Amino acid sequence: MRKMPSWQVSLIPFGVLTLSLVVVIKIFGADALLGGSQVCLLLASAVTAAISMFAYKNSWEILEFCILDNIRAVGSAILILLLIGAIAGTWMVSGIVPALICYGLKIIYPAIFLVAACVISALVSVMTGSSWTTIATIGVALIGIGIAQGFDPGWTAGAIVSGAYFGDKISPLSDTTVLASSSSGTPLFTHIRYMMITTVPSLAVTLIVFLVASLMHPSVEVSQTDEFSESLRNTFHITPWLLVVPILTGVLIVRKTPAILTLFCAAVMAAITALVFQPQVIWAVVHPDLPASAYAGLSFWDACKGVTVTLYGSTAIQTGNAAIDSLISTRGMTGMLNTVFLIICSVTFGGVLAGSGMLKSLTELFARLAHRAVTLVGATVGTGFICNVVTGDQYISILLTSSLYKKLYERKGYESRLLSRAVEDSATVTSVLIPWNSCGMTQATVLKVPTLEYLPYCFFNILSPFMSVFIAAIGYKIFRRKPEE
Repeated sequence: MRKMPSWQVSLIPFGVLTLSLVVVIKIFGADALLGGSQVCLLLASAVTAAISMFAYKNSWEILEFCILDNIRAVGSAILILLLIGAIAGTWMVSGIVPALICYGLKIIYPAIFLVAACVISALVSVMTGSSWTTIATIGVALIGIGIAQGFDPGWTAGAIVSGAYFGDKISPLSDTTVLASSSSGTPLFTHIRYMMITTVPSLAVTLIVFLVASLMHPSVEVSQTDEFSESLRNTFHITPWLLVVPILTGVLIVRKTPAILTLFCAAVMAAITALVFQPQVIWAVVHPDLPASAYAGLSFWDACKGVTVTLYGSTAIQTGNAAIDSLISTRGMTGMLNTVFLIICSVTFGGVLAGSGMLKSLTELFARLAHRAVTLVGATVGTGFICNVVTGDQYISILLTSSLYKKLYERKGYESRLLSRAVEDSATVTSVLIPWNSCGMTQATVLKVPTLEYLPYCFFNILSPFMSVFIAAIGYKIFRRKPEE
């Protein structure tokens, strides 16, 4: 490299990215992730490369090497994302997730409704790995229950969002969790275990607040939960035996089995479970245009085709209940391709930033400002939130924040899991609090509650960034390793 760009010049690509994302989000809204945001990242990458090559005389070979090196680093994350898509399909079609919902709905009592809404959303989100899916399905039902019980929609939406993002944050099936761990170079389950230090206290405080609010609210008897459970039971064979798969998956996680092996085993176990307990659902996947009454048994070829489609493709089982239909519809591995597309474009941008020296220039600026763990974590958390504000997307925020601080954490001698936790405590959970962010727009539309109306009640999302800084301030389990310099 001939000359290091100044930090002012290094901010130009971020300005280009921000302006282009504003235009794309204005045009496409929540659909910006289908390709528009990726184009913005490639445009910012091109601007970065142009500045580096023409203004600082750096060769394309250096930039290309850094791009390929970044893509190579996220190869395992891409495979994990595809396996997550396979699990999303098999765990739904096998009846595992429906069973968890049915059993979870039994704890819905008016006196603890907000707590139950938060816990159920958390459980479903942990098992599916998706806050969006949780909110768009069980969240919609819980909003209706809350309205029937006289709860303010803002409170109910806050409980749902808090639980859904707790589950999204700690689930090994979550793409944001995989992104945060892989982009910082932290093993997935190491990342999840370390997050518990900040995540559990945040959730505990959140549940206490919701419990007090529920107890102070007059109860109203409703039957919507029974109707929801009945629709699921009419479609799936609900039995406690279905819980064996998540239990065995939990055992694999506790035994620290590599993430790829754990996810692969979970998908295979669920596929076998689907054949044993839900043959009529597998048949419906193969014959979506035929009525359920036409089912007369599952042939070998239908079984093979149904399981294969469940693993990789879209499934849509018609139950006559719109909320249930939305819940049990899955997209399999193909549903993760847009995320893979986004990852490749994001790491391309990060690679060009690294190869041009702009990333190092910004890192050195941050290094001069961050002298202790608390200031470093505080800067990371603040950057994650600001990226959510200016880029309008949590995935981009996670990848950009990790790229900016990864080398700095190494130089300061801190373990990578401190970075991955700080990124999750900010970029993942605060995205839904911003009205123009893709998460904020989507959840407000799905729940029919404006972002600013539910924001004050998303206690978990608000507490998480502050909890991350607080734990760093007291120095609890902040581990150091030998600095590089």
